Amino acid sequence: MAPLHKQLHVTLEKQDYLPSFEKALKQYSKQANIPGFRKGMVPAGLVKKMYGNSLFVDEVLKLVDKEMNEFLSKENPNIFANPIPVKVDIAQLDMNNPGTYEFTFEMGLKPDFELPNLASFPVKRYEVSVDDAMIDEEVDRLRGRYGNMTEPEAVDSDENVLNLNFTETDAAGNEIAGGVKKDNSVLVRYFKESFRPTLTGKKTGDSLQVAFNEAFGGQEAEWILQDLGIDSGSDRYFRLDITKVGLIEKRDLNEEFFAQIFPNDNVKTEEELRNRLRTELEGQWATEGRNQLHHTLYHTLLDNTKIEFPEAFLLRWLQTQGEGGMKTEEEAAAEFPQFKNQLKWSLITDKIATDAGIKVEQEDLRTFAKQQLLGYMGGQTLDTEAEWVNDYVNRMMKDKKYIEDAYNRIQTEKIFQWLETNAHAQPEPIKREAFIEMNQKHNHEHH
Repeated sequence: MAPLHKQLHVTLEKQDYLPSFEKALKQYSKQANIPGFRKGMVPAGLVKKMYGNSLFVDEVLKLVDKEMNEFLSKENPNIFANPIPVKVDIAQLDMNNPGTYEFTFEMGLKPDFELPNLASFPVKRYEVSVDDAMIDEEVDRLRGRYGNMTEPEAVDSDENVLNLNFTETDAAGNEIAGGVKKDNSVLVRYFKESFRPTLTGKKTGDSLQVAFNEAFGGQEAEWILQDLGIDSGSDRYFRLDITKVGLIEKRDLNEEFFAQIFPNDNVKTEEELRNRLRTELEGQWATEGRNQLHHTLYHTLLDNTKIEFPEAFLLRWLQTQGEGGMKTEEEAAAEFPQFKNQLKWSLITDKIATDAGIKVEQEDLRTFAKQQLLGYMGGQTLDTEAEWVNDYVNRMMKDKKYIEDAYNRIQTEKIFQWLETNAHAQPEPIKREAFIEMNQKHNHEHH
């Protein structure tokens, strides 16, 4: 076997399991309900004849499990998952012919490995600068978003809004079973300029068959893909059913409009609105840049960390013990590359957390819960020490699933903070369009 692929043998002599079998038989005799006999008065011989072998098998397998767990607890081998039974012959277990039984299990050992020096890789932190044109665009978008809707008869402007039902099809227009099907509202100007003439004159009830990448592009395509819940529009086709044609009368730039957008801020003038939007956009693009850096660091580590795996064991485990039940060899082989990458990333992050001393403390979890509550409240000013806030946090701290999810998210955030510090990423100015195109290319290559 490979160095990371080991066997565990459990050998039982009859003196190991017979006492527990006899005890189980007596206990069952006291509890058995058999017609014609009072409870607790069933002859042991009859119980043995009717249920003996089933009890015998149960007691032997319980002992096997106990022996294996004691070994794992004592030796504490660094293993993937639980050992897999490869030689557990139930047919050999016969209470009338007790003897020496041998059981064999396979173990997959976790490997030792070293992390690459992140500082040796040319990692960039892309910085999108917010210019006046982007603020103009955002002001215009908000004036439309908060505007009043009218219903013209047909599409006659780039400012028209279409309520559309997206139905995923094949290239010939046949609906795909289980494909995307979702309603969405889309401005005509969100379509590619070359495609927009196709929409002129369209009315409620009309339909169009489109290739996604021919109809949409740029940031608008990203927004629509996000709304549809998919990562890429490459090679996807949709039937677009128009359920409504609208036109938005844009809002005037006045204090009522400013207060509706930023109710918690004292925005009085257009200049103050633009400054507030600049701050918000800069924050959004800084987050986008950081997310892109995290993607880069993830792939840099995944591609450049050399880890040997007990692949034969892991394939067997995926086939027999993995999520979703038993799989064929072909199904397990098809899932294995992604499964292996997930394991690899898990090993990498575990090593980073251990080597860097990254821990998630109780106070981290409480702070996370308070921040999440603040998000639920729409960013309102919150007395984080108020009794009702602490009551909420205390409730969340008793929710095992919530704590597990919060722990993983906090640990991941801390790990990427550590990676950012150690990667020494160089700042790189980039135009918004180039940044979006780069991300689209990245998504296409990794999906």
